[in-house]
Amino acid sequence: MASPQCLTRTSYHHLDQTNNLSPKVFSISCSIINTKKNSIISSTCRNPKRTRRYEVIAKNNSSSTEIKHETYEGVEKKKKERRFRILIAGGGIGGLVLALAAKERGFEVMVFEKNLSAIRGEGRYRGPIQLMSSALGVLMDIHKGVAEQVMNAGCVTGDRMNGLVDGVSGDWLAKIDLLAPAIKKGLPVTLVISRTTLQEILLKAVGNHIVFNNSKVVEISQDPHKVVATLDDGRQFEGDILVGADGIWSEVRKKLFGTQEASYSGYTCYSGLVDYVPSYTNSIGYRVFLGRNQYFVASDVGNGKMQWYAFHKEPQIGSGNLEDHAGKKVRLTKLFGSWCSDVTTLIAKTREEMILRRDIYDRDMIYSWGKGRVTLLGDAAHPLQPNLGLGGCLAIEDCHRLIHELESIKKSEYNAIKLIDITSVLKRYEQKRMLRTMITHGVTRMASKSLSGYQSFTSLSAFRLPVQVSEFLQMVSSYFLTWLVAGEADMLKKQDQQIEGKKHKVLLQYNRKR
Repeated sequence: MASPQCLTRTSYHHLDQTNNLSPKVFSISCSIINTKKNSIISSTCRNPKRTRRYEVIAKNNSSSTEIKHETYEGVEKKKKERRFRILIAGGGIGGLVLALAAKERGFEVMVFEKNLSAIRGEGRYRGPIQLMSSALGVLMDIHKGVAEQVMNAGCVTGDRMNGLVDGVSGDWLAKIDLLAPAIKKGLPVTLVISRTTLQEILLKAVGNHIVFNNSKVVEISQDPHKVVATLDDGRQFEGDILVGADGIWSEVRKKLFGTQEASYSGYTCYSGLVDYVPSYTNSIGYRVFLGRNQYFVASDVGNGKMQWYAFHKEPQIGSGNLEDHAGKKVRLTKLFGSWCSDVTTLIAKTREEMILRRDIYDRDMIYSWGKGRVTLLGDAAHPLQPNLGLGGCLAIEDCHRLIHELESIKKSEYNAIKLIDITSVLKRYEQKRMLRTMITHGVTRMASKSLSGYQSFTSLSAFRLPVQVSEFLQMVSSYFLTWLVAGEADMLKKQDQQIEGKKHKVLLQYNRKR
């Protein structure tokens, strides 16, 4: 009789961004199979009439058989101790922040990323990302130590002048105060940080053993008891929920709702990173230079560098991915050659190979982000145009709200959690995030259309804004700006105040009884 065999499953627990992942083989419970192939077998069986479970492990070509005894009560205790497992598709900013939040709150979590070394965002070396007060505030609540690392590594821009200027003259049109809302709400001040640096901080905090590199989720299946993620190499992983954090071209979103065409904004973005520090950076954080059918954004990003984005209204040329084309610097010099020196100097000092070009897309809002045990966050749920620098902020806010809602499930014993409990939590997450993301999505689209209508009346001593821009600037009032900057973190503060208020009321009642 042939020796018994074993079904094996391979798990990858070590992240290596340059080499193949090192496998760790472990056995799963299965029936004994008679086969001539060489492998390891693990068989587990339990007689319901007995109080012991017997696990037999045998190796082919080996005469030794080890029998492990474990009490039935011990097995049942292990079952109860199993943790709620969250599968995350996408290891970008949103996916890593969610993984960090889940890990800190005692959930089991696994992240699948197709390529951690891929260029994300604008500019060579992935460029910077803006984190407004709201994102920093909720990051503090998720993990104070990580938030402090981010703030130490970032370049604060919210404590300086920021706003809109005329592209030709360089004169201020509107100044945006990002400091006052932060002070008013007791939140960290807006900053920018290299995407690479931010991702490295998050990855280190999450742990390499949690993130599966070179692993793209391509299929999803679910039943009343679990969700299964299938990777592009055929591996499968089971979890209690799956979160699609895989960006604007989300595979998870496509599997849930079918193929939906992205909307071209009408703008192509040229971006550059330059080793240059203008003298005005002591007082100015970022400026948006306006012109007819084009605008230019320049921001101090620290470490002796400036990041700029040149948006020009022109036909789309690609799928929205980053593409390199020769002669971009020459083209930009022609497009912005008559603009003020603050713009032309940045272009002139940027090397050709440091300029990237991509079409700008977003998607129409959808008002349901998931089905069953699967949901979306960040650009997978509500992709934004980058003109306000809010995409990453909203993704971080999504993570905070989602994990906050999931904590209500963690309070229950694992075996007592039902499908309806999970779907209710995920729907509650959607509902509480929908209004803010919907308004912000609309504002970014309106800003894009409004900015394209700007005209500089150089024949006059004063500059005039079209009606659309004037209305937009009026909307960006102190109240709206505070809401935009503070966002989810402001709601968090209010919740803390309500909790403290309830505690104070209980304490008063207790003292009166005494």
